Amino acid sequence: MKIGIIREEKVPADSRVTLSPTQCKALIAQGMDIKVQSSSVRCFTDDDYLRSGVAVVEDVSGCDILIGVKEVPIESLIPNKTYFFFSHTIKEQAYNQKLLKAVVDKNIRLIDYEVLTNKKGARVIAFGRYAGMVGAHNALWTYGERTGSFSLPRMKDLYNYHEAKKVYLSTIFPKCKLILTGTGRVASGAEEVLEDMGFEKVRPIDYVTKEFDGPTFTQLSSFYYARRKDGKEFDNVLDFYNNPQDYDSDFHHFLPMTDIMINGIYWDNKAPQFFTAEQMASDQFAIKVISDVTCDIAPVSSIPSTLRATTIADPLFGYDPISRKEVSPHGAEVVDMMTIDNLPNEMPRDASSAFGEMFIEYVVPELKNKNSEMLTKATIAQEGDLGRDFEYLRSYLNGEATA
Repeated sequence: MKIGIIREEKVPADSRVTLSPTQCKALIAQGMDIKVQSSSVRCFTDDDYLRSGVAVVEDVSGCDILIGVKEVPIESLIPNKTYFFFSHTIKEQAYNQKLLKAVVDKNIRLIDYEVLTNKKGARVIAFGRYAGMVGAHNALWTYGERTGSFSLPRMKDLYNYHEAKKVYLSTIFPKCKLILTGTGRVASGAEEVLEDMGFEKVRPIDYVTKEFDGPTFTQLSSFYYARRKDGKEFDNVLDFYNNPQDYDSDFHHFLPMTDIMINGIYWDNKAPQFFTAEQMASDQFAIKVISDVTCDIAPVSSIPSTLRATTIADPLFGYDPISRKEVSPHGAEVVDMMTIDNLPNEMPRDASSAFGEMFIEYVVPELKNKNSEMLTKATIAQEGDLGRDFEYLRSYLNGEATA
């Protein structure tokens, strides 16, 4: 088994990697053959790998399995290989339809990290915690830039999270109220940062009905932001996830008193938006900063003002609720939107090392199993066709769902 760690070629550049030099060294000691494709943008340098005894090469075509992070440009795909990367195709994303078509045409087996799950259906590998951490940091960075009441460095300019925690200890955050949505990895990462910043976590009912002296946040599961369309009691969270089309938003209770929103849910296209564009233009809408970690693009999105993804180099845009158009951020009636879609890349060393640990624990043993059900379930394409569990992508693959 020959494994190649490919360089990230998607634009803008991503400096994360699936395995650190130390992790590669450990796997090589166990008998694995690993090569690293040379890269000038990776958070660990070519020399870091060479010092760990890992071969750095330009050509990885001799490897059987190629592992990366972001989507691989079509022109860089090597036929007849097995690839691991986040393809962003399972929700029929129009911008990656041609990528999936190329994967099929090139007889590539594509295994997507996003659908690697254990027997209970839980994901085994993800960058979600780090997306949430950076999303929370950027939410407060944006609020500080907007209000001028405090200042934070960008997370990308700090070596690691240990440095960020030192900054939080020396920063006085103002009185404000913040909503965090979600209960998974993303939300847990955001919660960690907010607590390190000194935010007080309160119950949703207290958040709505009480005033607090300092920075405060509450965390919302679907129980608090959705309601059944038939008027019956919301008594089953699993039913919401299995039948999101049967629910409406119940988020309006939180609109008048919220300054900042961090959106950390996994959103189903059939689920309701948190609020409408009309609500954003009303006097009841007080939110001034939205950090949309979820980053589904409007109109098919949980946040109607997520008009586009931003970049680490240019992280913000403003949304004018009246015109419903993009404007410059920080205006009096403008909602500041932070919609970076590769947030973990702002703390690439921490994120990459954690990702590698999960890959080694959960995926490497499956690579040695020719009949791995985990890998089969995560195989989007193979043998010139869609994988077993992805027949629902047929119209998308054929270009019939991207008009």
